[in-house]
Amino acid sequence: MKQVTLSKKDIKDLNSEIKERYGREDFFAKNDFLKLADDTYVIKDGEVVFFYRENVLLPSLKLVLKNNFLKKVIVDMGAVPFAAKGADMMRPGIVGVDTGVEENDIVAIVDEKNLKPIAIGQSLFSKEEIQKMEAGKIVLNLHHVGDEVWDFSVGE
Repeated sequence: MKQVTLSKKDIKDLNSEIKERYGREDFFAKNDFLKLADDTYVIKDGEVVFFYRENVLLPSLKLVLKNNFLKKVIVDMGAVPFAAKGADMMRPGIVGVDTGVEENDIVAIVDEKNLKPIAIGQSLFSKEEIQKMEAGKIVLNLHHVGDEVWDFSVGE
């Protein structure tokens, strides 16, 4: 596995990308010790915090479980096992959508009981469009418990 330590400039660029995509300023301190593994995984304290998929920077589920800064799509408890195994979310399983969700937004898929993130997805429609729909695929599941990002570990 190839790992490189990110420079202060790299961290500044990463912060700019996070601000542009997620609206979060100065996510990382310029003195944070970050690594990039396999040109894909941004590592902090031995854990994946962000990763690239098809040139898009995505937060890891482990990060979102600690600090959910994403808009949410809420699913009923019947959809939870499917989301947790990587299934895309269909309209019948969705019980709520945060205000401001737009087409192609990266969202946290959360369960209705605990509002706990169970997956990271990409909304295929805006909240307004979703509310008018009765069927169909609504959210692409991009990252879930047990996938390669969740299981990625940095050898010491």
